[in-house]
Amino acid sequence: MSKFDDIRPFYDHEVNDALQSIAKHPMMKALMRFTFPDHDEEFWLKEFTNIHSISDFQHHFISQTVRQILKQSSEGLSTSGFDQLDKDAAYLFVSSHRDIVLDTSLLNLVLLDQGLIMTSSAIGDNLVHKKFLHILAKLNRNFLVQRGLPIREQLNSSKVMSEYIYDLLTKENRSVWIAQREGRTKDGNDATQQGVLKMLAMAAGDQPLNDFFKTLKIVPLSISYEYDPTDVLKMPQLMAKSRNELYVKEKDEDFMTMLSGVLGQKKRIHLHAGQVLNTEFDEIVSKFDNKNKQLQAIAQVIDNSIIENYKLWPTNFIAYDLLNGTNKYSDYYTEDEKMLFGRRMEMRIDISDSVLKQSFLAMYANPVINKMKYL
Repeated sequence: MSKFDDIRPFYDHEVNDALQSIAKHPMMKALMRFTFPDHDEEFWLKEFTNIHSISDFQHHFISQTVRQILKQSSEGLSTSGFDQLDKDAAYLFVSSHRDIVLDTSLLNLVLLDQGLIMTSSAIGDNLVHKKFLHILAKLNRNFLVQRGLPIREQLNSSKVMSEYIYDLLTKENRSVWIAQREGRTKDGNDATQQGVLKMLAMAAGDQPLNDFFKTLKIVPLSISYEYDPTDVLKMPQLMAKSRNELYVKEKDEDFMTMLSGVLGQKKRIHLHAGQVLNTEFDEIVSKFDNKNKQLQAIAQVIDNSIIENYKLWPTNFIAYDLLNGTNKYSDYYTEDEKMLFGRRMEMRIDISDSVLKQSFLAMYANPVINKMKYL
């Protein structure tokens, strides 16, 4: 037994048995029909017998699923910054987070196509309560972030996860994806939670903080969707927050959000890999004696990269102008694009509710407001 057994993905020798256990599950059938619309069930059931590693599964199946998602629900994926990464190096991608499934799936497709090391990716265990989703997550090299634990257990869980991430990066030479915050950004403000960095630093031991964070090879990752496919699903939580109310998720809400993210229209998508953070840590440690202030400064450096390299789309500029009643950014979009965005908004929310409308527009406008601080 390993101390990582409760959170780790499958070992390669476990993959085929796990895959066969869900091969005929209705959700797997639906997934494969979506991925291979021109093939019958016999085709992929036969192919499953040849899958004996996570790499096999990702190369032959999941990468094809993601390509099909892009084909059917987007107008293309563009990238920048990845050509600066070493093909033999493992990196910790600290990422803006908008969509439960797609963020890490798109990154891994890019890494696969560019010959870079694919990631093991963090996913909240609250998202994989269904046995099928739990197995599928582990087949995709996801490791579990344990949510909702008592304080003492949460501390131990964070320590185990920190050690696991450190082992992946330094011993297995496996890249890792982790969101910059717990849960998805719902209001368009991308900000790194200090708690994420505290968790990572638990594995530092006696190493100085700057030396430890250098070993992680942190790459800030900016993920930009022209249309957020789950924008309307984020509204109830934002509205509850605006009224200082506790938000309680509906049964199967996370699952429905996952489906909407996969199938919903995204238009264009851009991923930018920032520069590997290194000397920044020395500067921070020399400037601040207090560990909390050091972590706060590191979070700010990650935020700066993510926001500065965030790709602004016409939808972002349109939302800013509509929110503020201006034409400040009218050079960045056409009247047709503005009309289409307005029509989409009217179809998704009740625009007579001024607070709801403001929240919806702010979700798209905030990246503009944040990025303008760097220009």
